[in-house]
Amino acid sequence: MKALVTGGAGFLGARIVQRLLDRGDDVVVFSRKPNDLPAGATAFAGDLRDAADVAKAADGVDAVFHVAAKAGVWGPRAEYFGINLTGTRNVIAACHKHGVRDLVYTSTPSVVFERGGIDGGDESLPYPKKYLTHYAESKALAEQEVIAANGVNGLRTASLRPHLIWGHGDPHLLPRVLERARVAKLKQVGDGKNRVDITHVHDAADAHLLALESMDHAAGKAYFISSETVALWPWINSVLERAGLAHLNAQVSARTAYKAGALMEFIWRMFGLRSEPPMTRFVAENLANSHWFKLDAAKRDLGYEPAWTGDEALDEYFGVKPAPQAVAANA
Repeated sequence: MKALVTGGAGFLGARIVQRLLDRGDDVVVFSRKPNDLPAGATAFAGDLRDAADVAKAADGVDAVFHVAAKAGVWGPRAEYFGINLTGTRNVIAACHKHGVRDLVYTSTPSVVFERGGIDGGDESLPYPKKYLTHYAESKALAEQEVIAANGVNGLRTASLRPHLIWGHGDPHLLPRVLERARVAKLKQVGDGKNRVDITHVHDAADAHLLALESMDHAAGKAYFISSETVALWPWINSVLERAGLAHLNAQVSARTAYKAGALMEFIWRMFGLRSEPPMTRFVAENLANSHWFKLDAAKRDLGYEPAWTGDEALDEYFGVKPAPQAVAANA
């Protein structure tokens, strides 16, 4: 098989690329700067917003993993919609043009996130009418177009929603937490009882290949993906402990954090500031509320079973080598 991986030089994309190479597939990596690719991968430098670039990259491929996206909670609407929505439209069009058989799209649980918590949500959750971030809105619209494209010109599509991807080499989630903790700018938001899903990057990559292999069942559907559900703030304290940092001892109420986020968003927009505010309404909602999802559909249709959880996952992140297994006494 020949596969195209958009964003294949990124954190998750690179793991998908390596898995494809390991099983003997030909892989094309589409990225603005496809540097440091594993041996055997073919680089294609381009911009998702350029339909011609995407079409050239998709020529002759059997399957596309559309992983590339602009993530974040702040920034110009045009950038999020240009990359996440227009870029996805270009990917779909390229698949149609070249008769690509399968498209696996990397979405996010943020596409169904509204104010308040989600406890054990499933794929029946509706898309909200309003979003707190351009990222979530643009990804939701893109996901809907991916699902609608299923069955058109013989294309099969599936959408995956991995939640809070992390693991060794994570350039975003935990480095940001640790950085804020080191400068005493990290505070617990809310009562600390909220539970959230986290997804190890290895599990997220495995889920993408499973979706491709299970297209007979997955086509036209979206799936929540995670490794485990954790109590957010105790888990963060365990990460801080591993890093040699003190547990959090500062707390702010959910209501105060939300109001602070709203005020900061207003100020940042008024003065046209491009930097991310220290707090936003979306971040406040996510830090204070539960958001975890049932995996029944992914387990049933994809055969998905998370493998990277608990201490083993934290050991991998912090580079702790597993202790050698004890030799049986009668060996």
